[in-house]
Amino acid sequence: MSYVYMKVLESAPARYDRGMQILTLGRLERVKRDVTSRVTAGEAVLDLGCGTGALAARLARKGAQVTAVDTSPAMLEQAAGRLRQEGLASRVVLRELGVAELDAFEEESFGAVTSTLLFSELSDDEIDYALAECRRLLRPGGRLLVADEVLPGSAWGRLLTFLLRLPFVVLAFVLTQTTTHRVRDLEGRIARAGFHVLEVSSYLGGTLQLVVAE
Repeated sequence: MSYVYMKVLESAPARYDRGMQILTLGRLERVKRDVTSRVTAGEAVLDLGCGTGALAARLARKGAQVTAVDTSPAMLEQAAGRLRQEGLASRVVLRELGVAELDAFEEESFGAVTSTLLFSELSDDEIDYALAECRRLLRPGGRLLVADEVLPGSAWGRLLTFLLRLPFVVLAFVLTQTTTHRVRDLEGRIARAGFHVLEVSSYLGGTLQLVVAE
């Protein structure tokens, strides 16, 4: 992502959640509920690409102790305001970090790592590195919960979802100046990184997936 593109995105953090809800036809809230339901109270959770802190706030309300990271100072500022308003600031540590800087954390520091719509903003190499770091950071038996847009397996499926998705992509971009690309074989990539996939939940006709692995 270019510097100029990043600055445009950071200029509209308050509209980001609305744009992502449009892009996912409202399913993102359900995904976040499903992610939160798989985290236990008292658990140490790392939330990658926390954005405006919507998922981090849910996890904190569940009773988790959350470390939430993002590369955008403007997004983190929005997240901090949300957490203060909801009285959750003491349960969430916000840090300005990207996936390339996850070595800042000691190994086996977390019981769960969460990510929603982050991998679709990363290159293939960055995804592989992030998954390797997630393995290092998770305690034995810890869980990885990744939700993202994925490509259907068939060519016809990819074409159909592209045509159906296009108007919403355009609208989301107009609102937020951001979009995502769909991840190919998300479940397979997580498995090849050394994780055991426990379950896969699909939304929007299989174009949005939540993969739970340990």
